[in-house]
Amino acid sequence: MIQRIATISLLLLLVGCSGEQEIVKPSVETITESIYASGVIKSEDQYQVFATVNGIVEKVFVEEGDTVVMGQPLFSLANAIQQLNNENALLTASFYDLNANQEKINDAQQLVGLTRDKMRNDSSLYARQLSLWKQNVGSKVELEQRELAFENSQNSYQSAIVKYNDLKRQLAFNSSQSKKNLKIAQQINNDYVVKSELNGVVYNVAKKKGELVSPQTPIAVVGNAKKFVLEMQVDEYDITQIQKGQQVIVSMDSYQGKTFEARVTRINPMMNERTKSFTVEAVFVKQPPVLFPNFSFEANIVLRSKKNALLIPRSLLLPGNMVLLTNGEKRKVTIGLKDYQKVEITSGLKATDELTLPEE
Repeated sequence: MIQRIATISLLLLLVGCSGEQEIVKPSVETITESIYASGVIKSEDQYQVFATVNGIVEKVFVEEGDTVVMGQPLFSLANAIQQLNNENALLTASFYDLNANQEKINDAQQLVGLTRDKMRNDSSLYARQLSLWKQNVGSKVELEQRELAFENSQNSYQSAIVKYNDLKRQLAFNSSQSKKNLKIAQQINNDYVVKSELNGVVYNVAKKKGELVSPQTPIAVVGNAKKFVLEMQVDEYDITQIQKGQQVIVSMDSYQGKTFEARVTRINPMMNERTKSFTVEAVFVKQPPVLFPNFSFEANIVLRSKKNALLIPRSLLLPGNMVLLTNGEKRKVTIGLKDYQKVEITSGLKATDELTLPEE
């Protein structure tokens, strides 16, 4: 819910002593209306590191606090079966490589040449025999034999071409498929090396050598080393008043007695159904010199501020926006800004009026 904080405490005029009526006069001060929120500081782009496969941690390449660059190995996982699969894919790719099967292609190409030459020769012999037959030289049996020989050699030539083309397609397919299978195996093998997704710092290492990891369990936390984000939770009743660019006054246990200014940069539009709150992000206008992820903080998101406002304690405001004067008169007032202690009176009172609480 909204909690309000006055930027300057108000001076109350208290008159009377024990057992007498307490008298309060309004005072003119500055009041700031804000929304209270709490949250944690996160490194910009901070993320939990997950393995994409199951495995046993074989090596841990980093320690907490180490600086890393994008693509740098963080962990390697052991998996003997996958290593064998990778080696098998490499052997298959080598076996089906086009260069390794060039002799088969050359042999098939040579066969095409031989059958073509034989077809041409048989074609020439058939043409000669046909010419002689037209001159009534030779027998019809010889002519038919030459014709049959030419047709057979022609069929052999066409068959050799088909086999040659089929062999090239099959070898090309086997080569391409085996190389893709090798890439798949290598990619899977690469999954057993967990790498950093950004330039930053390792803030947490959750697994040691020999421990089992799975895709469901985070094994490290990596984030930006220089930029941090304030992540806070705002109640659903207050979220409609939050806008980008609003001033945020931040206090942290790590910097007791100090406050820092920030600005709202992002409002997550999805409500957390469990907590009935929204996540709001802000960044420091001037960042503290030392920050770490998960620092807790309290914040006030400033909505409005007004100087020279006529203020009274909220405890003096009765139901229906009524106040009780010391002469017993109940007067209706119009209220403005509020913080968790004071309320602004925009009409109905003067600074010289004297107020009191009703007797119980």
